[in-house]
Amino acid sequence: MGYRGKLREREEARRLRAEGKTLQEIADLLGVSKSSVSLWVRDVPFTPSKRRYGPHARQHPWKARKEAEITERDAEALQRLGVLDDRAFLAAGVALYAGERSKRDGMVCFANTNPDMVRLFCVWLRRYFEIDESRMRVGLYLHEGLDLDAAEAHWSAVTGVPRSQFRKPYRAVPDAGIRHTKHVFGCCYVRYSCSRTHRLVMGFVRALLSSEYIPG
Repeated sequence: MGYRGKLREREEARRLRAEGKTLQEIADLLGVSKSSVSLWVRDVPFTPSKRRYGPHARQHPWKARKEAEITERDAEALQRLGVLDDRAFLAAGVALYAGERSKRDGMVCFANTNPDMVRLFCVWLRRYFEIDESRMRVGLYLHEGLDLDAAEAHWSAVTGVPRSQFRKPYRAVPDAGIRHTKHVFGCCYVRYSCSRTHRLVMGFVRALLSSEYIPG
């Protein structure tokens, strides 16, 4: 089994890249990570937008080198990793959950601001465990002033959980003295209440951490 971004998002990312959009601009427009965009558009010729840089301006050499190296490293990583088979994807999901897990017994919970990570977790959870979709819940941590309706629509599409199963969001008051950037769609919490599922997931975590591996 392989894990890749949605085809529609990939096609749109490639179109925007061909128009001269930067990786960050595309990531912001599509609500995906910059690393995913970099992989999707790595073979798309890029010419900086004249509207952004001016009719005679050119991208600073160090920025161009940085972007080129990031694209090259992403391509190298993708080639080395390849398409995940079923066992590898199971282990990848277990490792992801091990770093983000809820410590509450009976509750499988994963929280992140990165839609690719949240999507991967949801795909993994549904693939390897018997899930009652009616028990899936999503909660949002979103700063005041950001669009709650857009955020719920975004995370519903990412998680596959209908908005009727979203919990009341937590609206944080932004502190201008500490926080200078905001996640437009906030932080997403995916929760699944089931003691049996949670204990099986934690069994996989313990098995992974105690597994033998071949040193490089």
